[in-house]
Amino acid sequence: MKKIYFFSLLFYFAIFSFNSCNLKQAESKTKIGNNEETTVEYSYVKDHFDKLEVTIQMRDGIKLHTSIYSPKDTSKKYPILLKRTPYSSRPYGENEFPRRIAPNKYMEKEGYIVVYQDVRGRWMSEGTYDNMRAYIPNKKSDKEIDESTDTYDTIDWLVKNVDNNNGKVGTWGISYPGFYSTYSTIDAHPALKAASPQACIGDFFFDDFHHNGAYMLSYFRVTSLFGTIKDKPVDSAWYKLPELNTDDQYQFFLDAGPLSNLNKYFQYETVDNPGLRNNDEVDDVFWKELKDHPNYDSLWQKKGLIQHLKNIKPSVATMIVGGWFDAEDLYGPLETYKTIEANNPENYNTMVFGPWDHGGWARTRPKNIVGNYYFGDSISDFFQKNIESRFFEHFLKKDGSHNSGLPEAYVFDSGKKAWQTFDSWPPENSVKESLYLSAGQKLTSQQSKKEAISFVSDIKRPVPYSEDIKTVFTPRKYMTDDQRFAARRPDVLVFETAILDNDLTLSGDILAKLKVATTGTDADWIVKIIDVHPADTQSENENMQDHLKMSNYHLMVRSEVMRGKFRNSFSVPEPFIPNRITAVDIKLQDVFHTFKKGHKLQVQVQSTWFPLIDLNPQTFVPNIFKAKENDFKTQTHSVFTSSSIEFTVLK
Repeated sequence: MKKIYFFSLLFYFAIFSFNSCNLKQAESKTKIGNNEETTVEYSYVKDHFDKLEVTIQMRDGIKLHTSIYSPKDTSKKYPILLKRTPYSSRPYGENEFPRRIAPNKYMEKEGYIVVYQDVRGRWMSEGTYDNMRAYIPNKKSDKEIDESTDTYDTIDWLVKNVDNNNGKVGTWGISYPGFYSTYSTIDAHPALKAASPQACIGDFFFDDFHHNGAYMLSYFRVTSLFGTIKDKPVDSAWYKLPELNTDDQYQFFLDAGPLSNLNKYFQYETVDNPGLRNNDEVDDVFWKELKDHPNYDSLWQKKGLIQHLKNIKPSVATMIVGGWFDAEDLYGPLETYKTIEANNPENYNTMVFGPWDHGGWARTRPKNIVGNYYFGDSISDFFQKNIESRFFEHFLKKDGSHNSGLPEAYVFDSGKKAWQTFDSWPPENSVKESLYLSAGQKLTSQQSKKEAISFVSDIKRPVPYSEDIKTVFTPRKYMTDDQRFAARRPDVLVFETAILDNDLTLSGDILAKLKVATTGTDADWIVKIIDVHPADTQSENENMQDHLKMSNYHLMVRSEVMRGKFRNSFSVPEPFIPNRITAVDIKLQDVFHTFKKGHKLQVQVQSTWFPLIDLNPQTFVPNIFKAKENDFKTQTHSVFTSSSIEFTVLK
């Protein structure tokens, strides 16, 4: 059990940027070192807040564990900030206090009642967990529940029972808690005035565990976190995460072979897992969903939240937050913002995107570095103090008008390393421009003579997503990794512009319009957009990996995969006809990046990205989770010079 607990802590820290306040108790000073300032912050919550633990009964009778932190100063009324989470509202016990509460250190001291709740079926809450519980429209009875009803019932209880609240509630959260914050806006309680979904999951077929139908093998180790079901409240981890017993995950997954060989990691005796439903062998619920539903069928469609972001009450202001280099949830926040904007034009709906990885905006490190790449100083602090705090203060403490003083889009140019603001996103003065994949490794404004550029995709030597030799729960740093290692492989096609004479700013989504052929009946297609730095570029990150230099650094700005069989439909896959030219379109999520004068814009195209995504057999199979060893074949792929990349360019 101690080993399981260790992995759960490691996972919280390394994967989801879950606020460390929920993982360490206030008296554990030996764990935070001798930093005097940190020690002061550590004790602030206990010194200035009273804690109350309650169970709030939902309309169907299920009780959810809720921790309430109220300011000791009772001379005035305060708004309520609610975070609903599957990652535990620890520490448990009314005398146990976290290191920090609220979205950031400024808001912690500005006067809010802060509430954390274990969602249904998780940790100390009753009920059965569903990793993305489907929304039920037009409910007919109290037995029809979803995360919207649970949030409504929670808010209703809080405003009626918590002393000194001003009747206004805001929700926030990062990653999964961001998903619950989005959910709060649907059929919202009248007291809900502000919601800030951050790195919010939107649809599991495009976020986290899949990208355009390709299974994200890099998430294999965390599957049990979301698929091991318990039947009673517990305050310690009841799930077990698989150990690879190696520091070389590339070789581990290559040796493992087909995905079916990984089934054994999700079948285990429940005797060592308190809270599980019985003492029989358990097949992880989420792993079973992944195996049984390889296509975008009704299961995933019902779990998706994006399509339900209609008729959001105008009284609920939303601020969607994300990171341009978030490897886990980039689709979710971008599509959440765009969908609310399209369906609710009268609402206050804004977006904030900075040069962060997953949850980076909630951290307090002064230097903003993702992987090896330095973006500037105090960027997260600026967001916390001048954007996030201001948003909640305006809608929960002031008049809540649309005149908040904040722009529609607060976005960071990751090339110029500077914030900019716009009245819309994409900016109104953005246009579509295309560049063609041309012979001689060139990226040109005019299509060249039509010809095929071919490469062999060796199933035994897939292209790695990173040159690092390591084992991680879910990778992050690859989003800004130097791509020279890939550019020098024969199975990665490279196309690039001449050295730019002027700055080129991309300000929106990117659409790769590939024309391809394969000797097989299936293939993955990966497109990467890269900023090639000049040879005289100097490093600004003293912690850069020793083997790298910024000279000629190939910064990956955006990347995406399309599993070829889903090129026409994510619900109905279809094989390629061998050697036939076929169109494959790949939407790459938005960027805001200036390729500076003297740099080059490069595009890389490849068919393996291992073990970020699983291996495509390159032979059509109905279900990748049931593919056999003999289905996997080395094939020759071709990309034609009629292929183009459509960029959104700021003028």
